[in-house]
Amino acid sequence: MKLFKTSLILLLSILGLSFSFQKNNLKITTKDFKQLIGNWEGSLTYLDYSTAKPYTMPANIEVIRIKKTNSYIFASKYPNEANANSSDTITISKAGNFFGKEAVKAKKKLANGDTEIITEELGKDGNDDMPAIIRHTYTFGELSFCNKKEVQFIGKAEWIKRHEYSYKRKKA
Repeated sequence: MKLFKTSLILLLSILGLSFSFQKNNLKITTKDFKQLIGNWEGSLTYLDYSTAKPYTMPANIEVIRIKKTNSYIFASKYPNEANANSSDTITISKAGNFFGKEAVKAKKKLANGDTEIITEELGKDGNDDMPAIIRHTYTFGELSFCNKKEVQFIGKAEWIKRHEYSYKRKKA
């Protein structure tokens, strides 16, 4: 019975999220990401689920647009943990409603001129790989860039701040 309830909740959540993705007519373009290109220095603060405490470490990123495409390379570097360095290529969909696998949920210009883009996707998170809605809030401008990840486990009402990257533009 518990498996049935869990499966039903997951199915309803997927259908609801899929429907909201279809209704979504927000669009992003490469122009929205122009200020994001470059080198950034900062930190990563994440929630350690085993201790329920935040942990902060240095983190840097270089964002590169692949010429004449809607794709970007995000090359992350961790000065104190080089084995964690990684690189991801993320593409804005042709319709502009997806950033990689993440559906665009909101886009706005903030009072200070920065851009804020909010995306969501279905995934798994936590030590038990629980099904969840994963939300990213990308906020960036000429001098700062923040990428916040929040998680809402299926069947729960609360959002948990999983991690936040906070960067300042690296001086040339």
